[in-house]
Amino acid sequence: MSFAKGCLSVAAVLAFGGAALAQADTKSAPDDSVLRVCAANQPPLSMKDGSGLENRIVSTVAEAMGRKAQFVWSDKAAIYLVRDSLDKKLCDVVVGLDSDDPRVLTTKPYYRSGYVFITRADRDLDIKSWTDPRLKTIDHMVVGFGTPGEAMLKDIGRYEEDMAYLYSLVNFRAARNTYTQIDPARMVSEVVANKADVAVAFAPDVARYVKDSSQPLRMNPVPDDTVRSDGQKVPQSFDQSMGVRRDDQALKTALDAAIAKARPQIEAILRQDGVPVTPVSN
Repeated sequence: MSFAKGCLSVAAVLAFGGAALAQADTKSAPDDSVLRVCAANQPPLSMKDGSGLENRIVSTVAEAMGRKAQFVWSDKAAIYLVRDSLDKKLCDVVVGLDSDDPRVLTTKPYYRSGYVFITRADRDLDIKSWTDPRLKTIDHMVVGFGTPGEAMLKDIGRYEEDMAYLYSLVNFRAARNTYTQIDPARMVSEVVANKADVAVAFAPDVARYVKDSSQPLRMNPVPDDTVRSDGQKVPQSFDQSMGVRRDDQALKTALDAAIAKARPQIEAILRQDGVPVTPVSN
């Protein structure tokens, strides 16, 4: 579920949480003392200073393997990391993928989280379900493009009403020729500023911003049994895994063991960022 972009032109080593973060020299031979992580810059999940949620988690897992996390930064959005970095063997693991991602061999899930409703705590608008009738009468909602939130916004009949507002948040940039998504920080700030009444976002993308907001906010989980008006279920919670190349069973096995070993630290990192979690499904 991690989308991002960023690049580094010079190799660098950044210390964070006891695990070294280094820009990889993609021309050098693989080094068993490091874990080469496919990375793209997308706050708050992945950040070049190593403070992103995913940076800290994978650094902890690498340490449990007796390795150092070495980040191979891409200048493209994170949705391209598998195709343009992992498959080309520029790096060896992608962090923050859905556990059923068919493009890769995934590890056992290391956490499960889902979409949330975000509202101001000082407003009488404690939304907890897409069936809440107030969603049809509020001024604006902000949801990510191509997400369960967008699907439900269409289902309750207000997508056309909010479409111009949503595209204004990306300067009306067309998604036809380039990957386009609303910045999670912007989604939260729209609620803080009362420009949007409700935001619906994937919790790991926004939890840090909600936690750090000077304006108290509510963050309620979207029920995982959400269904459209035609009865079709719209999943809201997802297991999160790391992904390796489909023929790299050895690395998957090593990562699984390290994830189990580092689970207390992983759970602590999620708590630090205020990410709501539920039990993994398998």
